[in-house]
Amino acid sequence: MIREKIEYKNEPVFLIDGSSFLYRAFYAYPDLKRSDGLPTNAIYIVIRMLLKIVKEEKPEYMGFFLDGKGPTFRHELYIPYKAQRPGMPEGLSAQIEPLREAVRILGIPEYTAQGLEADDLIAGYTEIFKSKHPVIIVASDKDLKQLLDDHVYLWDPGAKNAEILDCDGFRRETGIGPEQWPDYQALVGDSSDNIPGIPGVGPKTALNWLKKFPSLEELQAGLDELKPKEQEKLREHMDDVFLYRRLTKLKPDCLSGAGLETLKTRPADPVELQKFLDEYEFKSLKNEIPGSQELKHEQSREKGGVQKAWAEKEELPDCRGQITGLYLGQDSYLVALEDQEWEVSKKTPPIEKLEFCKKYVFSLKDLYRENQDWMQEPVSGFFDISLGVYLLNPEERDYSFDRIFRTYAPEIAVHRENRAVAALKIGQMVEKRLDAAGLLGLMQELEMPLVPVLCRMESAGIGIDLAAFDNFLRQVKKSLDDLTASIYSLAGKEFNIRSTQQTAQVLFDELGLKARRKTPKGAYSTSNVVLESMRRDHDIVDLILQYRTLEKLRSTYLEPLPRKVDVGGRLHTTFNQLATATGRLSSSNPNLQNIPIKGEFGPRMRACFKPSKGKLLVAADYSQIELRILAHMSMDPNLLQAFGGNEDIHRRTAGLLFDKDIQEVSQDERRKAKTINFGLLYGMGPQKLSRELSISMEEAKEFISVYFSKLDRVRDFYQQIEEKAQEQGYVTTMAGRRRLLPDINSRNTNMAQQARRTAVNTVIQGSAADVIKKAMLAVDSDSELRSLGSVMVLQVHDELLLEVDAPVAQKAGERLARVMAGVESLEVPLLVEWGTGENWAEAHG
Repeated sequence: MIREKIEYKNEPVFLIDGSSFLYRAFYAYPDLKRSDGLPTNAIYIVIRMLLKIVKEEKPEYMGFFLDGKGPTFRHELYIPYKAQRPGMPEGLSAQIEPLREAVRILGIPEYTAQGLEADDLIAGYTEIFKSKHPVIIVASDKDLKQLLDDHVYLWDPGAKNAEILDCDGFRRETGIGPEQWPDYQALVGDSSDNIPGIPGVGPKTALNWLKKFPSLEELQAGLDELKPKEQEKLREHMDDVFLYRRLTKLKPDCLSGAGLETLKTRPADPVELQKFLDEYEFKSLKNEIPGSQELKHEQSREKGGVQKAWAEKEELPDCRGQITGLYLGQDSYLVALEDQEWEVSKKTPPIEKLEFCKKYVFSLKDLYRENQDWMQEPVSGFFDISLGVYLLNPEERDYSFDRIFRTYAPEIAVHRENRAVAALKIGQMVEKRLDAAGLLGLMQELEMPLVPVLCRMESAGIGIDLAAFDNFLRQVKKSLDDLTASIYSLAGKEFNIRSTQQTAQVLFDELGLKARRKTPKGAYSTSNVVLESMRRDHDIVDLILQYRTLEKLRSTYLEPLPRKVDVGGRLHTTFNQLATATGRLSSSNPNLQNIPIKGEFGPRMRACFKPSKGKLLVAADYSQIELRILAHMSMDPNLLQAFGGNEDIHRRTAGLLFDKDIQEVSQDERRKAKTINFGLLYGMGPQKLSRELSISMEEAKEFISVYFSKLDRVRDFYQQIEEKAQEQGYVTTMAGRRRLLPDINSRNTNMAQQARRTAVNTVIQGSAADVIKKAMLAVDSDSELRSLGSVMVLQVHDELLLEVDAPVAQKAGERLARVMAGVESLEVPLLVEWGTGENWAEAHG
């Protein structure tokens, strides 16, 4: 309890910044809706927080504050104030009045004032009451830190540690006092409020200044004491920074004569609250109403309650043919039938008693990893909830039990500890939603069957040549030492080449090179993209880029990978089905999909991966699969003819772009056409194309214009994708995979353009992901490959890697190519290129 962490004589006053929590809840939990489609995410999260505060803190005085309508005095001072923000989303504005009703039912005073922000109202009440009462500001807004005082505290119950911040803690954290916080914000700016701050001044610089000069006035007076470059940054913007401080400073004088009784709470109305929670379908929140737990336990006893029996006590009944929920705990399995739940020791997995029944689980792969005996069951006997939730919203990124439970808890009225019951209820709900969205077939026919395939690949691993790794590492270290000496010589000093800050200081401050770009925090950028554009400026730039390439090889691959091998010298990665929005698999711990392929070091790196003794590797990959899918879906005659005739697609495109016969196309023209072919697939605009080809923006725009005029079916296809996305809010791949695009109709032009590029990229790249997954299933189940003893060990983008006995490697490669080419029927051939070898580089060819 917060009360136990502060000293007080009089009752604390709780002031809640409702606006900040509303917005945070709305964007943090986008999926929560009532059955009729009304968004309820913001209401649910804020009410849950308020119930927790009422229940645990029992406040006598509390206020809930919302931003008032209309412009504030800050808009009059500075027209761009918050001008970049789009209007309140309809889904959020629809929740304001229901939330205010809930706050009233809970007995909490609520305040909004025309032309004032919630922060200003909180500042006003803080000023009135802090001399006699401890004030606890419940908020996530950093602006409110300026109100901290001896008896004023900040508490964010939604933060990870939910700790309370006091004046001393703030000083330890920043080195300045709360009264200096508006000065600090004025210096660094606030992008969320469209306050620019001083260009090039970041948090560290601002804090250092304010530790030496306690206010902007004193900073201005001591300007000559700063370094010349700092003086230059500050002098030009000194007038502006005083204006910015007026914008960031809250108005403690906005109230007059407000009495303590205005914040007096009253007991919640339990009948009205029950009705409200029923109306908005917040069943789980009923548990938080005072007295609800006692009622729940009584009802549980009447129903027979949750059964938890170890094997030596009441045994799990035979569940064959039933619909069950299955949860993998730390030491046991939880099994649910309807509302009853049993706990079974991991020493005696309940596999036999769960045969021939539908089992809803949160992660099928975790179940397989725990005990491979579960793989004896057909995959159709399971439903993987995390996979289902992923297909419904592939942008979420977090598909853990906790995240899924929080999302669906309001609809299932199940206690968090009854995890198998939760699996059963949530799984059935997710399955229905997949069916309604047309995604159930994708789940059952592609994603679920892939789980055991990935598990087998992870278990098999891939061999690595430790001697080759060691030899390569020694050569790289020698090259790094040589580069380091050369870089130090050109710089005229030693410095940490790995430090972007020190590198920037050498390049821009000491060597005087012209900076190209700044980081979001105002520092000069030394990213690889920036350095690539500076190669001609100084010899040191090329050496630093070489150093970074070799340093990445050393630190990412050559040193860490050998440490991860098992006793048999094999490396085991983890394949992730839930990591990308396009449906592509990713690889982690270690990431083997980022192993260099081309360039100076790609073949050398791949040569370090080898099969077991007496075996060979077989590598096969789809040739230009995404462009072939584009040809199939757009039906562009130029693409269809090129692929149908097995022509070089990039030469064909170059011929169209430069108005030449294919035979006359130069290698440089082919290179440019290749960049455009793939770049436009990935949403590349003229700016990036100009950088990639080292041409002007005008030339880049002309290339794109000519491309779409010659391949007009491609242009029309892209336009159709964008129009459909704007109409329905999502796009689908060839296999029906769906990706939501909430910003496709945004009033923010940049966000809308990005969503349109994402739409095109998802349709093509997502369809390619579907094809490679189909290929993995076909290869895994192919009887001929199985009879040859082949083992699939790796998938990297459009490539599959098998390990097979050397005498039958050629036969396996031929079969692998046929299987992969036959998994999808397109208007153009699916060309598969393959090879065999004693290491990955040889096999990849």
